[in-house]
Amino acid sequence: MTSSGSALDFDEAAQEGYLVRREDGTVWQWDMWQAGMGLVDFTNPGATAWFQDKVRTLLGQGVDAIKTDFGERIPLGVQWHDGTPAETMHNLYPQLYNRAVFDVLEEVRGQGEAVLFARSATAGGQQMPVHWGGDNSSSFESMAETLRGGLSLALSGFGYWSHDIGGFEGSPDPAVFKRWVAFGLLSSHSRLHGSTSYRVPWAFDTGDEPEGQSAVDVTRAFARLKLSLMPYLYAVGAQAHATGTPFMRPMQLAFPEDPAVAHLDRQYMLGPDLLVAPVFSADGAVEYYLPGGTWTHLLTGEAVQGGGWRRETHGFDSLPLWVRKGAVLVTGSTDDRPDYDYLDDPLVTVYPGAADGSTARVVTPAGVEGGFRVSRSASGYRVTGPDGVPFRARLAGGAEARSDGGTVELGGQ
Repeated sequence: MTSSGSALDFDEAAQEGYLVRREDGTVWQWDMWQAGMGLVDFTNPGATAWFQDKVRTLLGQGVDAIKTDFGERIPLGVQWHDGTPAETMHNLYPQLYNRAVFDVLEEVRGQGEAVLFARSATAGGQQMPVHWGGDNSSSFESMAETLRGGLSLALSGFGYWSHDIGGFEGSPDPAVFKRWVAFGLLSSHSRLHGSTSYRVPWAFDTGDEPEGQSAVDVTRAFARLKLSLMPYLYAVGAQAHATGTPFMRPMQLAFPEDPAVAHLDRQYMLGPDLLVAPVFSADGAVEYYLPGGTWTHLLTGEAVQGGGWRRETHGFDSLPLWVRKGAVLVTGSTDDRPDYDYLDDPLVTVYPGAADGSTARVVTPAGVEGGFRVSRSASGYRVTGPDGVPFRARLAGGAEARSDGGTVELGGQ
């Protein structure tokens, strides 16, 4: 809260004792981001209620979510309303801050509808999603560091985590931007954001890029891919909410019996069935590890055997994106918006090694649930969907078969 940009609010908060004070009783202020800013004292119930009223005013104007920026630079040499030691507040403050905003969002928008975009957190902060990694730099090194930090956060129990696509500080070169777009759109939630330049894809094109390799083309392709994957991704998000299993999973969480994955910090599982290895180079060179079993590339349909390291080179419109053996992947019929009916003519793809009784759960934004079950038949596979729900089904790489609601037979081994 600043004394210049929000003078009336600042003066009111200072007069009522709602701002953190120095040990001599004066209001703590500094000039790091805005001149004369102060800090709301969320250990004071009156200050919390006052701040929440300000948030309610925004929600009344149509705001649906709040970005709770900052919250981590908590000063020493100050006194808190409830007497909490200054050192303790470094971890506690973001919890109080995010909770104050989250509770109002839930009050106004309804239980299950509150969404933050939080930068700082401590243990327990995963109850108030979502989170992102703060101000990273616009380089391949920072892109790799960003993933490493996110995987660490996932192992700390946070279900949803993302990052500023292209990096925040500075301006990325076109190669960094395009590689980061692919990574960012294969994250739990995605945002193009930066400080000194707009992160719009056409700002990174010169007009002479090969077909499919411009920033506009790459952004369009991966945005459409993510939107088509929404039936799968939304179910992964629902699982994160229900069980705490993170959306973006470190390899050691997904393959605990494989000793080769313990140190891997440049790849991850997106939900239970998709392996993602972002490309951290301009020339497309990437090295990554595939655990044992049959893997099928989602973009090309290539099937390979895992159990070792792979070295590849990818254009900007590609990256290692593999479907796990035995997966039953449901994709949508829409690729131009995220919030559609995921049970409206979905495509069910059965991948090699699917076990008898394999299932895929679909949850729509309206809360309607449906499931698809795969069973073995004399001719190969049988896919059974929810009653009355038309769908398409196929074996990976094969032709589609259509059901008007019920069961469809697929050939195969």
